[in-house]
Amino acid sequence: MTHIDLAVVDVDGAIRESEAAVAGDTRAQMFRKAAIGGGAVLGSGAIMGMLPEMAAARPSKKQDLRILNYALTLEYLEAAFYKEAVDSGAISGAALEFAKLVFDHEATHVTVLRKTIRSLGGKPVKSPEFDFKGTNREQGKFLQTAFVLENTGVRAYLGQAPRLQSRALLAAAAAIATVEARHSAAVAVLIGESPFAGKKSITPSGAFDRASSMKTILREVGATGFITG
Repeated sequence: MTHIDLAVVDVDGAIRESEAAVAGDTRAQMFRKAAIGGGAVLGSGAIMGMLPEMAAARPSKKQDLRILNYALTLEYLEAAFYKEAVDSGAISGAALEFAKLVFDHEATHVTVLRKTIRSLGGKPVKSPEFDFKGTNREQGKFLQTAFVLENTGVRAYLGQAPRLQSRALLAAAAAIATVEARHSAAVAVLIGESPFAGKKSITPSGAFDRASSMKTILREVGATGFITG
């Protein structure tokens, strides 16, 4: 039987955070007892069996809207980062082509997320103001920063996917997460970095992408100083 070390897959506690919403179910109780203690090892079949229960246990549409606005804020940041890079005239060649392509993707994500939030009766958050501190106006810094941002995006989407109530939204989030992962791999190639390991933002084993909680992502993004208002 294949085993998964929960401490590796769920480094930040995002899955365990979602599981906390489940109550009164025998398998959920087993999950709490067997896995919440750090470093627990579970069979992969057991984890897969719990996912439907975790998905069905999401509290409300209000939570989905909160998650969507959180994702929208991150997409605003990425779209602005790449737009400034393209407009700066400071990058060229493959880096410029990458920036143009990814800006188009991130801008599309912004549009789709805003429409989705409205369709659910919510109000999309406004774009913050940004100061990227010159990181997207010099080619080397641009690529290194893009690598970190894209991996942060993957971790953010993975952290929230099991917390979404709507299966349709879960599918959409997964579709965006895989694109963010492709961005990460592409920029890794441009900087000569392995897409699979070697950076804090990537799971060291390389076999699983790392999920992070909303609290952790917001703390990391806040620490950059990129969001100014």
